Amino acid sequence: MNTPKSISLIFPVYRDKNTVRKVINKSLKILRKLKKKYEIIIIDDGCPEKSGLVALNYSKKNSKVKVFFHKKNLGYGAAIRTGFKKSKYECIYAVDGDGEFGIALNDLPRILKKYTYNDLVITYRYKKRYKTIRIIISWAYNFILRILFNISFKDISCGSRLVKKRILKKIKLTTNSPFIGAELAIKAKYMGYKVDEVGIHSFPSNFRAGSSIVLKNIIITIRDILLLYYKILLKRKL
Repeated sequence: MNTPKSISLIFPVYRDKNTVRKVINKSLKILRKLKKKYEIIIIDDGCPEKSGLVALNYSKKNSKVKVFFHKKNLGYGAAIRTGFKKSKYECIYAVDGDGEFGIALNDLPRILKKYTYNDLVITYRYKKRYKTIRIIISWAYNFILRILFNISFKDISCGSRLVKKRILKKIKLTTNSPFIGAELAIKAKYMGYKVDEVGIHSFPSNFRAGSSIVLKNIIITIRDILLLYYKILLKRKL
């Protein structure tokens, strides 16, 4: 079985001052149990709450924790891409930093089993505990992507994914928006990499609403969907 010997865990922070320490502590607890080389990379995406400074103070006590800062807010996708670039280990586990997937870190050992046979493992929530409007938007989003790109993933932009570092050198990711997860999965699929999905438990953060459903991000995501559709299905180019 081709189990990874090392892992980088990355998560972006924006308005996550209240959760960043909890997510770091949870991540360390899980990663230590895996008995592999590991690092935790936090990306402060121009956070107005200085969430990254909380993580930076933590990193002074633990060399496994590394923090990188964007001078201004560039977007969720940009933060994830920075995390991918800064990571150094064999596989990368990307999770959201708002605490929703903090408990879902418990599912990492199961996700690693899927990784053994795949290049990318995306996740889907067993149950979506959100307001009705967010559930409707999520359903419509996934339905549209399944139709446009002929894919069958249940929840393509769920906030956690495990990817082999080596395929990121081949896949050119460009989006700065929350579309980053879908862009990675769709391009990996079209380029012939093995992609699978696994169900996880997630719990909506009580601290803030999901930033991906604000109007600005919805508009940018629609633009990114259309651009990728044009590149893949009309120009046949990634």
